[in-house]
Amino acid sequence: MTVAEFRQRVIGFLDASIAEDIACPSFGAIMPPAMFERARAWQQHCFANGFAGIDWPTEYGGQGLSFDHAQAWNDECARRGVTAYMNFQGFILAGGAIRKYGTEEQKQRYLRATLAADILWCQLFSEPNSGSDLVSLGSRAEPTGDGWLVTGQKVWSSTAQLAQYAILLARTNPQEAGHRGISFFLFDMNSPGVDVRPLTQMTGDQEFCEVFLTDAPLAADDLLGPLHGGWTVATSVLADERSAVGAAGIGLRRSLDQLVTPATTEDEVARDRLLDLTATGGALGQLLNRSAGNPLLGPLTKLGLTEIASRMTTFAVDTQGPAGMIDNDATEPFLYAPGMRVAGGTSEIQRNLIGERLLGLPREPKQKR
Repeated sequence: MTVAEFRQRVIGFLDASIAEDIACPSFGAIMPPAMFERARAWQQHCFANGFAGIDWPTEYGGQGLSFDHAQAWNDECARRGVTAYMNFQGFILAGGAIRKYGTEEQKQRYLRATLAADILWCQLFSEPNSGSDLVSLGSRAEPTGDGWLVTGQKVWSSTAQLAQYAILLARTNPQEAGHRGISFFLFDMNSPGVDVRPLTQMTGDQEFCEVFLTDAPLAADDLLGPLHGGWTVATSVLADERSAVGAAGIGLRRSLDQLVTPATTEDEVARDRLLDLTATGGALGQLLNRSAGNPLLGPLTKLGLTEIASRMTTFAVDTQGPAGMIDNDATEPFLYAPGMRVAGGTSEIQRNLIGERLLGLPREPKQKR
C-alpha cells in the first residue's frame, strides 16, 4: 500500500471516529490522568481497526508499514487535534527500547499488549538528586541469585499511579562509577515494595508522581539489554524521546493560528508580538520537518518547542488583560508550560547537548563527587 493510499484510509477513519465522538483529543506527550479512560478506549479502537503501531512488526501486533506511513498517521492526527497514541512512555520509550534490545520473549510479552492498551507504562529514571545528572542515580538493585531487589526513590514519573509497568534504571554494580554499572529493567508496578505518591502541580493536576522502592523484586527476565550495560539502552531511549517530534510542526501551526483573534490583530503591540511568534514558529516548523528521525537534532527541537510554548501561553494570557488573571481556557496551558523546561531533559541540558554534539564545543566540566 502506497503512503498516499494509506493516508486516504487514515483520513476516512479519523473523520468517522471524530463524527462518532470516539477519537481522543490531543494532549501532548503526557496523558492527563483524567483522560485515561477516553485515551484507552481510543487506543483500543485504533488497534481493533488496524491503526496502531503503524511501523511496528506485524508479529507483535503492528501494521508492518514504513516510517513514512507512520508519519502520515501522525500528520493527519495532528491536523485534526487527535492524539496519535495513548501513552508516549509506552509507544516511544518502552516500545522503542524493547524493539531494539528485547529478547523474543519480551517482545511477545509486551509489544502487542502495549498497542492494545492492555499495558500502560511509566518511566522510572529521574531521582531527587539525579535528574539531569542521571548517571549519578542512587537506586540500587541487589542480586538475590535468581534476580534482584531494588531500593531507591524516583520522581517526575508521569502517570505512575495508573501504570502497570515501568522502564527502570538502577545501579547493579556499585563499584563502578558514572554510567558503568547501571542496568535497564522492565518493572512490574504491582510488585511488593512499591509506593506511588502523586504530586499536585500548580495546575491542580497530578500528572507526575514520586515512587519509593523498598526491596522490590526483579526477576532475571526483567533485565533489558546487557547486565551493567543499561546506559546504552537508556541513551537510546532518551534520543527517541527528544527526536520523536512526529507531527509537532502541524500542532504548532494549529496553536499559532488559534492566537489570531480580533484582540490580537487590532492592538499594535500584540500584533508585533504575534508576528514575532509566527516567524519563530515557522522557522521551528521547518526544523521539525528536517529533524524527524534524526536524534542529533532532538535537543534543538525539544528546546525550541519548550521555549515557544512558554512564549505562546504567556501571550495568550497577556492579551486578555485583567481577565488573564482569572481561571479560563488560557490559564492551564500558561501554568503548565514552565514544567516543560524540566520534563524530558531540562532546557539547560538541551543547551549543553546542542553545544557539545552539534557545535563541537568543549564538554561541560563535571563536578567531583
